[in-house]
Amino acid sequence: MSSLLSNQCAAQSVGTFNNLVTTLIQALLVAQCEISPPELWPKDYAVHALEHGLDAYDFVVVGAGSAGSVMASRLSENPNWKVLMLEAGSDPPQESEVPNLSFALQHTNVTWNYLTEYSDRACLGFFDRRCFLPRGKMIGGTGALNAMLYVRGNPRDYDRWAQAGNVGWGWNDVLPYFERSVRPIGNDTHPQGYVTLNNFPVTDPELEQMIYAGSAELGTPRVDLFTEGSETGYSNIPGTIRNGRRTSTGKGHLAHVANRPNMQVIKNAHVTKLIFDETGKNVHSVSFILQDRYEMKVDVTKELVLSAGAIDSPKLLMLSGVGPAKHLADLNIPLIHDLPIGDNLQDHVHILTFLKLNENTANVWIKEDSLNSTFNYLIYRKGPLTAQGSASLTGFVNTLTNSTYPDISIHHYFYRRGNLAGLHLFLNGPNFNDVFKSTLLKALETADILIMLNILSHPKSTGQIRLRSTDYKDPPKLTPNYFSEPEDMSTLLRAIRFQEQLLKTSAYKTMNATLLLPPIDECDVHKPQSDDYWHCYMKYFSTTTYHPSGTVKMAPETDGTSCVNPRLLLDGCGNVRVTDASIIPQIPSANINAATIMIAEKAVDFIREDWLEADSEEENWQY
Repeated sequence: MSSLLSNQCAAQSVGTFNNLVTTLIQALLVAQCEISPPELWPKDYAVHALEHGLDAYDFVVVGAGSAGSVMASRLSENPNWKVLMLEAGSDPPQESEVPNLSFALQHTNVTWNYLTEYSDRACLGFFDRRCFLPRGKMIGGTGALNAMLYVRGNPRDYDRWAQAGNVGWGWNDVLPYFERSVRPIGNDTHPQGYVTLNNFPVTDPELEQMIYAGSAELGTPRVDLFTEGSETGYSNIPGTIRNGRRTSTGKGHLAHVANRPNMQVIKNAHVTKLIFDETGKNVHSVSFILQDRYEMKVDVTKELVLSAGAIDSPKLLMLSGVGPAKHLADLNIPLIHDLPIGDNLQDHVHILTFLKLNENTANVWIKEDSLNSTFNYLIYRKGPLTAQGSASLTGFVNTLTNSTYPDISIHHYFYRRGNLAGLHLFLNGPNFNDVFKSTLLKALETADILIMLNILSHPKSTGQIRLRSTDYKDPPKLTPNYFSEPEDMSTLLRAIRFQEQLLKTSAYKTMNATLLLPPIDECDVHKPQSDDYWHCYMKYFSTTTYHPSGTVKMAPETDGTSCVNPRLLLDGCGNVRVTDASIIPQIPSANINAATIMIAEKAVDFIREDWLEADSEEENWQY
């Protein structure tokens, strides 16, 4: 490689400058390889498992995502417990580590590329008129794919969980676990994992000033969302980021402690079935396909920890005979437990709106080209690639006047005039159809584009997940039922009206901000910006915020909607603990990654408490 590079321009150089350029190129290649080297991630135990088989494990954790990585890390703090992690994917690629490239991960082999079922109420503006709902398939799970925004939600979110009968899940109960997950603990000889939080760099200060000033004109202030009493307002949300790189729990919790002798990680291990004993009370083993070709099984002596996420956890349970009796009977799956698995699917549906800024005027921002951005990132871990653009600037707004809690949140994605590659990457993520994609790319030739995600904080509509077949390779049927409850559309209409009010502020007028309304034949028969127009528009520009939750619902066992009890044990089962976003009974009013990590931190303590008396060696270790 060195010889090849040094001879490219030999005829135009006496040698010295050519050597300098070759050295630079080699330095850049080395820096690229250092973004996500194999040693950054847990070693793969697969070869050992294939050659020698697998012993029984005290705990088998399914899924190395935001929750599962916490579970394996914390459980292995007890040196007397043997812990096995089974992850269907492998190490994250370099794009996962680079904050600005997260959209590039979608539609690849490191994601489960799910699509919702067709609906005539939502998602019509996207390819095949369906919403694209990717999930992470790698160490870190969706936490290695997401926008890295870390926000807890507000106290009322969790107090509602407790009021529904989930004892121990009120705000005062969960706050210590939020704090534990981001607090560095341990020492040099026994370090323990945690999530690293930092602010994203501000790449577009003039844009942020416009948004802060405009919202302030409407009485919505700038706030610190981690200060009590600041539930509504605009804020720059911190992210799971450090030194310009992502810090998912797959890195901060799992990989950080992966050298523990009592914990192993097997990658490319797709779990296909939980095998129950004859009574149906306990899972005694787990079947999985390794590297798409080897059928394997591992025995469980204490607990099976299911952390495959709000889509794949219910899918695996139903494939294993736990789910709605009629649905399983229709697929000839022997019933183990009749539970409403897959019901209560909740998501933060959002409506996309678009603004043009500074159209046909001199561009007031200095543009850093992609070559400079790449160089600054590789060599200095600085520049636009270290940020999610303006995505961290988030508004939490109440569109009514009778509450201090938000009913919508607003994310912002900003693309400077001429940045076709950046906007194209964003549009490819959620699968915009070609007509709308070309409209937005054309507008970017003469104006800067600001995209707002107007997000419904507390959806009333719920959907369901069902198996498509008994083949573990088949994606499940995802039916989110967006807008099945009219109140959801009414709230989002108020969100759009709030955006219209922002356009009237002096801050937005200074930037010559105007609405960009893509052509929609069905909607353009209505008066622009009328209620009828916006109701029609919502059918086209509604999509997921990638926050599926609630499909293995936590509730008291006496509640007919319960799948797991408040200690996260599967109803009717003594040794299956579900610890991910699927257990959420009511979705919080914020991005759910922080809540998912908190759930896992709390679940670890349930396991420790439940096995305290059963494990006489417990007193020999200390958290």
